[in-house]
Amino acid sequence: MTRVTRMAALVALSMPLAATAQTGNWEGEAELGLLVTTGNSEETNLKGRLGLVHETESWRNIGEFRSAYTEAEDETTAERYRAEAETDYKFSENQFWFVRGSWESDRFSGYDFRSSATTGYGHRVWELGEDSFLDLSAGVGYRFNKLDEPDQDGNREEDEAIARLAGQFDFALSENALFRQKLSTEIGLDANNVITESETAVQASVVGDLSLKLAYRVTHVSDAPPDSEDTDTETSVSLLYGF
Repeated sequence: MTRVTRMAALVALSMPLAATAQTGNWEGEAELGLLVTTGNSEETNLKGRLGLVHETESWRNIGEFRSAYTEAEDETTAERYRAEAETDYKFSENQFWFVRGSWESDRFSGYDFRSSATTGYGHRVWELGEDSFLDLSAGVGYRFNKLDEPDQDGNREEDEAIARLAGQFDFALSENALFRQKLSTEIGLDANNVITESETAVQASVVGDLSLKLAYRVTHVSDAPPDSEDTDTETSVSLLYGF
């Protein structure tokens, strides 16, 4: 199965036809900027991102694709692709049931790819206006990863049931500025490998639909592959176009 096929399968998992058939407006944002990384690759990269949101009274669909790439002296020094998709069914004003899929390929992480699919309960525990809120969610699912090299037992595949805990806090600093904090952890229920991700970002409008965004992202893998770092960080400065 090719990388593109695996990514498409996970996206399809998180976009039930019942949700996408609903009428509603799509909103999105395109991002391009510079990314400084530490950990398994220590480079200054070009960063690209596309995010989409489709929301109706009962459904919210979220899709995101991110990439980073660097080449020096005709040699690739950083290459990373990530896709995420989530569908939320809002069964009350502040409560929802989610189905989520993610896929990531990082050429220098020790993994050929990492993927997961989860489902569970979410609650908007706090909200102020349209742009300030706190969402918390918890669920269970399945993780399937493939290593670049076989482990000490000769295996290249990692698969296990997982529990997922996540939160997102958005706070409008002003009419033109937003603070965002995302935090998630996926806990292996068999091998106990824990993958935790945190992203802190501030964005402010520059002119019209164009914004400047500063972000800091940390990914920690408790049981990283041999010869790989367990913590990667990303610091980015980018322009964000909303549509």
